[in-house]
Amino acid sequence: MYADDETIRRILLESGDTWAVVGLSTNTSRAAYGVAGVLQRFGKRIVPVHPKAEMVHGEQGYASLADIPFPVDVVDVFVNGEQAGAVADEAVAIGAKAVWFQLGVIDEAAYARTREAGLDMVMDRCPAIEIPSLH
Repeated sequence: MYADDETIRRILLESGDTWAVVGLSTNTSRAAYGVAGVLQRFGKRIVPVHPKAEMVHGEQGYASLADIPFPVDVVDVFVNGEQAGAVADEAVAIGAKAVWFQLGVIDEAAYARTREAGLDMVMDRCPAIEIPSLH
């Protein structure tokens, strides 16, 4: 319902290669760390977004989306559902083309707002699961 195949394909193949990964830190046991590594292997530039602004997978981290000093194409959201809507709103504000809420991250109101703002959006799916089938 929140992830039709065409939107998934468009985000992964056409929306651009700069992905801000919100919730990505140096914690290797977290899903964000592994997913960011998969995105890199498929040619995406990952941008860690985490309050600690740590360097992850060789990429400089930023404390917030607003702190990133260059355009971001896709915002991949690993924060919990209560925080995800605010991140989606920030993605709209910085001019991202798409928002991707990870598995288990669902906010129907944020989905509606983001789509109304003209962005592609996927919820409750994982790009690391979807992208290999497209290559």
